[in-house]
Amino acid sequence: MYLAIYGDTTGALVSAGALASSGHFVALHVPGGRAAFQASEVPSREPGLNTLLAEQLAAGTLVVEEMEAPLRPEVAVIWLALAPAQFELAYNIVARLQPRSDAPWLVVNQSTFPVGSSEALQDVLTEAVGEGDDAVLCLPDLLVEGAALAGFTRAEHWLAGSSSFWAQRMLAEILRPFNRRRDNIMWMTTREAEFTKLAISGMLATRLSFMNDMANLADTLGVDIENVRQGMGADQRIGPAYLYPGCGFGGPAFSRDVLSLARELQRSGMQSELLNQVWRINERQKEVLFHKLWQHYGANLQGRRVALWGAAFKPGTARIDNAPSLRLIQALWAQGVEVHVHDPKAMAALSGWAKEQGQALFLHDDPYDALQQADALLLVTEWKSYWSPDFSRMARLMRHGVLLDGRNIWDPEFVKERGFIYHGIGRH
Repeated sequence: MYLAIYGDTTGALVSAGALASSGHFVALHVPGGRAAFQASEVPSREPGLNTLLAEQLAAGTLVVEEMEAPLRPEVAVIWLALAPAQFELAYNIVARLQPRSDAPWLVVNQSTFPVGSSEALQDVLTEAVGEGDDAVLCLPDLLVEGAALAGFTRAEHWLAGSSSFWAQRMLAEILRPFNRRRDNIMWMTTREAEFTKLAISGMLATRLSFMNDMANLADTLGVDIENVRQGMGADQRIGPAYLYPGCGFGGPAFSRDVLSLARELQRSGMQSELLNQVWRINERQKEVLFHKLWQHYGANLQGRRVALWGAAFKPGTARIDNAPSLRLIQALWAQGVEVHVHDPKAMAALSGWAKEQGQALFLHDDPYDALQQADALLLVTEWKSYWSPDFSRMARLMRHGVLLDGRNIWDPEFVKERGFIYHGIGRH
């Protein structure tokens, strides 16, 4: 098939590369055209995506166009993978479509817009081309950053919303190369699909915030939250996923979805005390390492030198959107702390952010360099390279062997035997 994909999001680029690799011809329409596409950081953040896109461009199955470029005559599928704030752009793209004589239009809405947006786009499509089989289908973006390509090509399941049997068959055909072992497309209405996407994020955020609350309580009770976590996860009614306490969650999509769900409830006239509390717990949790450090040094942090390992909102990405590290660094700056940071991928983004803040932030290419004469190390992002460090070398470099483990990746007893003072999240 011939598809026109609109957007420069992770979803747009992953969909374009994957669909082009399976035999479809894809025209990818991005703001700024080819130059902006080549400058995009998205492919480098996703394992395998850079190579895949380069291969499809070389093969001619993928071309990059300006957003306003005319559609090729063969295109019958419009794929919208736009940013949440770009609904007006989606509206204009659909409104420009002209009636087709050979086949109806299929518009796949992969963008995370408010609930009801696909229905609104269906009205726009009908007004543009007249009554017929032309359909807007909702395919919520469930891709996980850092594993997005694998999430598309080997999806555990797809959520899809449409009441059109023709549209359902068309999407099933488009996704058939990635849906071979079993039919894993779950069909529902467009509103249900849009709402399910937000509800999933809300549920995951609730589990994380609940575990953070339990970890903070465990601190006061002298209980090791790791044993509690394993006990809870062993219960089949609960399971182990998203039960890891830490120093807060971040990221562009996850945080946005939770806030979008809260806004949907507010628009409906309902107030969700649960979601509001989930959000408050998470924002408070972003400062938990700061408070532990504050207590350890008796509220005297002025002039201290502190190292942070990890700044990205999660391992595998260079992004720092809503990352706990930002809130933590700001709290340290406010107390006159000299902050030294290492992160395998996020240093460029962090440097730009620090310049915007007008503050001095010391960035290091080597994690051990950040430890020179440090009064404490705060582990913020659980990159694999941090799991088994050279503790003897760390002890020699640091002024004071104080470790604050924001992701509970180290064994408290092991590090204490090596002369460190250990503070975890619900662990001591």
